[in-house]
Amino acid sequence: MSELNVSFPRLGISLNINNIAFSIGDYHIYWYGIIIGIGFILAFIYALSNLKRYKIPSDKFLDCVIVGLITAILGARLYYVFFSWDYYSVNPSKIFAIHDGGLAIYGGIIGALLGGCTVAKILRLNIPSVLDVAAIGFLIGQGIGRWGNFVNQEAFGTQTDLPWGMMSENTGNVTVHPCFLYESLWCILGFVLLHFFSKRFRKYNGQVFLLYLVWYGTERMFVEGLRTDSLYTPLLNLRVSQILSAAVVIVGIVLLIVFRKKNTLSENINKENEEEKISTEA
Repeated sequence: MSELNVSFPRLGISLNINNIAFSIGDYHIYWYGIIIGIGFILAFIYALSNLKRYKIPSDKFLDCVIVGLITAILGARLYYVFFSWDYYSVNPSKIFAIHDGGLAIYGGIIGALLGGCTVAKILRLNIPSVLDVAAIGFLIGQGIGRWGNFVNQEAFGTQTDLPWGMMSENTGNVTVHPCFLYESLWCILGFVLLHFFSKRFRKYNGQVFLLYLVWYGTERMFVEGLRTDSLYTPLLNLRVSQILSAAVVIVGIVLLIVFRKKNTLSENINKENEEEKISTEA
């Protein structure tokens, strides 16, 4: 794919987009990769500017990011290949052809968490604090990165008559749900809300990360149902991301309730100890 005409007919918007940013000889640099890179850089800058507040050393956090980035790419690819095994089992040479596409965001998140948290544990960092910083960074990266799907004209949904319906050659020249836009706006809104929550209302380490799980999982659970390019479970005709999203939301809510009770109990014990100390001193 090179140039496509993309339009939002009911809004009177029409664009010609080229997914190739520039070329070096026969090698093409795609806008998708550039946009993903911009999202990662902005997320990293945000994290660096907030590390002091979370009491995380910047040099150790950088080690977590480097490893997490590598495992994120591996996780995104492995996740996609696993749930597209019918194709890759007969085309094994394509498994490593990442430049042809085939990365799954959930696999990337899982990979980043596994790699980053492993390094954090080795370096004896407070893992819940690292997860809080990473969660807000994920929202930045996802909010921006989804525009790479727009340039590629992918990650769209079923046909719609809504005013913001999108049309291109890739959609079969029918107006469809711009699912990339739904997720982008949801993630950007989540970033704003969790940023202010973390500064004013965060009670314990890991709380922001759990809220991220519930926030993103809720959106993905519904928007995934609109998409036409979903990955399905091998045995049942169920969308993998919807199942995973539902599980993530449930786990996130349960843990928020559990840790809220623990935090309240801890605050009450500390308050009683303070009162007892004051009474003794008096």
